[in-house]
Amino acid sequence: MSHKRIPKRKTAIAAGSVVALGAAAILLPNANASQDGSSAGAAPKTLKAADASDLAAQLQSTLGQAFAGSYYDSAAQQLVVNVVSGEDNKVVVEAKKAGAKVREVKNSLAALKSGAQTLKAKATIPGTAWAMDPKTNKLAVTADSTVSAAEWNRLTSTVKSLGADMATVKRSSGTFKTLVSGGDAIFAQAQGGTVRCSLGFNVTAGDGSPAFLTAGHCGVAAKQWSDSETGQPIATVDQATFPGAGDFSLVKYDDPNTQAPSEVNVGNGQTVQITGAADATVGETVFRMGSTTGLHNGQVTGLDATVNFQSETDPNGVDTVTGLIQTNVCAEAGDSGGSLFTQDGSAVGMTSGGSGDCTAGGETFFQPVTTALQATGATLGDGGAGAGAGDQGGSADPSASASDGAGAGDQAGGGDAVGGGADPSASATDGTGDQSGAGVGDQSGAGDQSGAGTGDQSGAGTGDQSGTGAQDNGSSSLTQTH
Repeated sequence: MSHKRIPKRKTAIAAGSVVALGAAAILLPNANASQDGSSAGAAPKTLKAADASDLAAQLQSTLGQAFAGSYYDSAAQQLVVNVVSGEDNKVVVEAKKAGAKVREVKNSLAALKSGAQTLKAKATIPGTAWAMDPKTNKLAVTADSTVSAAEWNRLTSTVKSLGADMATVKRSSGTFKTLVSGGDAIFAQAQGGTVRCSLGFNVTAGDGSPAFLTAGHCGVAAKQWSDSETGQPIATVDQATFPGAGDFSLVKYDDPNTQAPSEVNVGNGQTVQITGAADATVGETVFRMGSTTGLHNGQVTGLDATVNFQSETDPNGVDTVTGLIQTNVCAEAGDSGGSLFTQDGSAVGMTSGGSGDCTAGGETFFQPVTTALQATGATLGDGGAGAGAGDQGGSADPSASASDGAGAGDQAGGGDAVGGGADPSASATDGTGDQSGAGVGDQSGAGDQSGAGTGDQSGAGTGDQSGTGAQDNGSSSLTQTH
C-alpha cells in the first residue's frame, strides 16, 4: 500500500505516539501475570499496569456495588481492589481468586460520587478541583492560590458537610489553568493573537479521513491549525468539546492523503509506536509529551476528576470540566492537547490543564483518550502506515538510561539536542528544547520559558517548531495548557 510522503513540516503535526521510554529504573521488564491464583488463598498476581487495568474493569463488573475502586501498586506490581466493608466474604474470595489484593474500605463508589455531586452543587469555585482517590478511599479536593479566604471557608465547610473520612482538602501554591501547547506544536490565529497547542494522537475519523486529537479548549479557541507559527493551515476542527463533559477536539487534515503515523515523537529522532488506547489506572506510571516542556513522567493519582478553571472569556465565570485523569506529571503553557501514554504504547490521555510547572511540580489533568475516541467515532492510527512520513527516526529504546539525554525537539529552533534516547524523567531544563522563541502568546498569558536547553527534533520527522514563545515558568497556576 503506497502512502503520500509529506514534507517534514507537515510531519511535525503527525502526532504523539508511544514509545517504551528511557529511564532504566522505570522501564525494567514487567513480569507476566502468569501465576495461577486458582485457590482462594493464592497470593496476588504480578501484573503489568495494562493487565491490572483490564482486571480492574472485569472485577468492577463482577463485584457490582461491592467494588469501591482500585489502584496499581507499582512497587509490588499488584492490583489493589477496594471492597466495601461488610460485604459477603464470597466477594473477597472472588476478587482474590482473580489475582487482586483485596482491601476493605468504608466508602462505596456511589457514596463518593454523591459527595462529588454535593461539591459541584455547593462549591463550584474557580480554582478548585476534586477527584476520586482509591488509595485513601476519599475525594481529594484541591484549591489553588486564587481561591479567596471566603471561598476557602465555603469549600472546607462543604467538605465537612460530607461527613468524616469522606474527603481531604488542601491548598495548591499554583493556579489551575488550561495549558495550550503539546506533543508536536500546532498553531492557530485567534482574536487574541497566535495560539499554540500540542498534537495528541493521530487517528482515523469515522469517515476514513486522517485526523488528530488534541485538547477541546484548543479546538474552541480556533478553527484552523498549522504546523508552524506562520505557515498555512493544514487541518480544520471537526468537533470540539469544552467545557463540560470533557476537553477534546477532533481535527481533520485538509489533505485527505496526509500520512498520519500512529506514534508519539519523543524527541532526538525517537518515536513511540501507539498500539491502542487504555483507561488510566491510579498508581501506574505514565509519560507525557508536550511541545513546550518535552518528555516527562509521573503517576496517575486520581480518576473522574472535576476541574473548575477560571474562564478565559468571562472574568467572573468558571469553565468546569468533568471526567478527567489527575496525575503528578508536570506541564506548562503550550503543552495542552499533548500525549499521555504508557511504556507499552497505550494512548491514555491528552493534556487539559493544571497547576505548577516543570520546576516546582504540581497537579495536572488529562482528557481520557478512550472517552474522546468514543465521542468522536475516531480510531487510533492510520491502518498501519508506520513511520514513513518525513524523516522519522527509529523508535525509542526502552533500555536507554536516563542519562542519555532528553532532546525534546527543535521547538524554538535553537540548536541540537545532545545525547541519545529520550528521557522520561528529564526536567524542563536539561535538554527539552529552548522554548523562548518569538514570544508567541498563548491563551493563558505570554512569557519566556527560556533556560530549557535547546533541542533539534527535526531528525524525528517533526520539522521545525520554531518561534514558539510559551508561558512564564514562574507563574504556577491551575491553567489550561494552551
